[in-house]
Amino acid sequence: MRSPLLDLPGAVAADAPDSDVAAHYGDLYAEQRALAKGEAVVDRSNREVIRISGADRLKWLNDLTSQKLDTLKPGEWTQTLDLDLQGRVQHHLTLVDDGESVLAHVEPGTAQSLIDYLDRMRFMLRVEVSRADDLAVLSTATEDFLVPRAELADHLGRPLAGLWAYEALRIEQHRPRMGFETDHKTIPHELGWVGSAVHLSKGCYRGQETVARVHNLGHPPRRLVFLHLDGSVDTLPVHGDPVIFESQEVGVVGSAARHHELGPIALAVVKRTVPVDASLLAGGVAAAQEVVVPPDAGRNVAIDPSLRRRIR
Repeated sequence: MRSPLLDLPGAVAADAPDSDVAAHYGDLYAEQRALAKGEAVVDRSNREVIRISGADRLKWLNDLTSQKLDTLKPGEWTQTLDLDLQGRVQHHLTLVDDGESVLAHVEPGTAQSLIDYLDRMRFMLRVEVSRADDLAVLSTATEDFLVPRAELADHLGRPLAGLWAYEALRIEQHRPRMGFETDHKTIPHELGWVGSAVHLSKGCYRGQETVARVHNLGHPPRRLVFLHLDGSVDTLPVHGDPVIFESQEVGVVGSAARHHELGPIALAVVKRTVPVDASLLAGGVAAAQEVVVPPDAGRNVAIDPSLRRRIR
């Protein structure tokens, strides 16, 4: 659903899948600075929200997904993953329980496939799954919140930052996005989702065997990297552009942005065997990498929290 905030003077629509919200409102770097300082809010109302109600909702979701949810307290936000039997990521959910229902937001266009799967898994449990199209997602640099969609226009008077500002800070904070840093083969360890979206000591769930095996062996096939791009180049690499090391394609670009302090930056996913100090080409642009996920991430190699800088 198209956001009414796109009707603001200077608002420019983002590219798909975010074309229903603003990329910016006329001053990208000022919006980034305001967002980083906690002085602005981002319209992410293109995100789809689902509502899961019923007395068994938390235990049921705990049994189906990767995060420990059976003890989730009302008002506490968290993340969880829906994995397939091979441990590949199908959906990434950011959710909160309001005491009566779990409200989860997911990528645009993905809610229905998640609802269809959850409906098949209800059996005789006391749960109901539905779309929550009456709710919209707004975000600061550090948190999300849900507002009635009908009240989005009430936020016209507060400082706004566009999605490009939000994405630049997301990339800086090394936070992967479903559909950008993921593909049909992605497993949680590759993106550093263990801990933030995967609980390693909870009960069984679909895909747990792969999570446990990679955790014990410490060898995810690929790893997420943060790239400092050559600032003398006018263009940014785009999603899906190849990452090259010594004339060989070793990965793909996920997201790229222009940061108000760091300049052009990107997230990419590369083969585990790429040397951590190697210089790369990302979409033809020279890039220096920072390690986000170590090549041997697992039980014996923890990801440095200072590198992850992870928020919701």
